Amino acid sequence: MSIDREDVKRIAELARLEIPEDRIERTARELSAVLDFAAALQRLDLDGCEPSVFAPADAPLRADVLDDPRRLTPEIALATAPEHEDDCFLVPPVVENLNP
Repeated sequence: MSIDREDVKRIAELARLEIPEDRIERTARELSAVLDFAAALQRLDLDGCEPSVFAPADAPLRADVLDDPRRLTPEIALATAPEHEDDCFLVPPVVENLNP
């Protein structure tokens, strides 16, 4: 599937991304390659293939213990945050209240 410049601009607008003009052609090629790969996966004949499992269901689990002194504390995480309140990051809203 081929993505053109206008598709890239529309996708960037929907995703609220700023893509420099000199990167649009490259982005179009990269997105086209991703879609071509996904299409190739759709064409695979997987009839008779059993689903794979990443780990056995009876695998032993380690103890869930916080014993790493380098663990991330709220103070460390918030140390470089532009804005925070108590133990939370403050972020601007990503979706405006738009009237359709």
